[in-house]
Order: sequence, then structure tokens, then C-alpha cells
Amino acid sequence: MRLLHHIRITPRELMLDGKLVKVEGEGLSLLKNAYQTRIKGYPKFHKMDALCQLGFVASDLLLQAEGDRSFDGSGHVREGELREDRAVILFNSGGSLKTDRQYQETIDAAGGYYPSPALFVYTLANIVTGEICLRNGYCGESSFYVLPEKDLVLMERMVGESFADQSTQSALWGWVDYPGEHAFEAEMYLAEK
Repeated sequence: MRLLHHIRITPRELMLDGKLVKVEGEGLSLLKNAYQTRIKGYPKFHKMDALCQLGFVASDLLLQAEGDRSFDGSGHVREGELREDRAVILFNSGGSLKTDRQYQETIDAAGGYYPSPALFVYTLANIVTGEICLRNGYCGESSFYVLPEKDLVLMERMVGESFADQSTQSALWGWVDYPGEHAFEAEMYLAEK
């Protein structure tokens, strides 16, 4: 596997291919400012939970390093540019636990039982990979694994096993974990077979 590009986002900084990317703010405001200043044009971004926003921003900036993409009016790659040769494989240690807890609060609310459909959608961690695939027209493997801890050796081995599939020629993969506004991390790679 050959690594092409790398991004790392924490609550205080954004690094792309080893270089600091200037973005205002800290925590969740850093993510939102990165979206506003460097991405834009994807209306569903503001509906996403924080884990999905983190994965979306990291993947979009990483893919910008690869080159230009063209999008339709809804922010998706144009239909003629669909790709079956790219896998999206993400990992973290908590799944969608932060959103799961927020969703449970809507069920337990003393003032009235009203489970939030807007939160329910994000109680699956693989929604992050789904949003990335939808945005970019990826039709290949899409996986989200929950590990006890960040283990780059294991993660790289699992991604390498995905390349055993003859149709998989490249992968967007990495760690996307959002336990809270001041303790999140995205570390993603773009790699080819």
C-alpha cells in the first residue's frame, strides 16, 4: 500500500500532508470554520452530528489534496464520475456513543417522550462512511470498525486486506473519533494499492 495524502484534525489544529492549515477557532467551531472556508456547498453538513461532521471535513480536505472534483447542485459528485475502485474504511473506539447518549436523552425526557428522528439517523457510526461515499460517488467497500483503541498497525493491515479485492485500487481510511468537543481526532489517509 502506498500512502498518497494524510490529514490530522484535533480540536486545536488541522494538518494536511504535514503542513498546518490555518483555520479559526477551536473544538467544534474549528470544524465548522474549516467547512465554511474550505469546503461549502453540501447542505446536509449542518444537519450532521459532530462525528459525521468531523469525518466529512477530514475526508473532503484530504480528497481536495488529490485534485479537483466537480459537484452537482446538491453537493454530490456528478453521476458520470461514480467510482467502484475506492474503499472507505474508518475506525474509532466509541462508535457513535456521543450521539447515542443524546438520542437516549430524547427518549428519557421528563417533559415528554419524543425520540428525535434527526438524532436517530446518526446512532450508527457507519453513517460517516455513507456520507463520504454519497458525496464522492464511491460504490466500493464501505466499513466502520470499532476498536478498543487506536492501533495504526491493525488498521493498516485491515485496509491492506481490502486490497485483496481486485476491484479495490485505492482507499480512504483512518481514525475518526468524537467523544466530545474538546477531545476529538481524525487521522485519515488516502492510499493506493
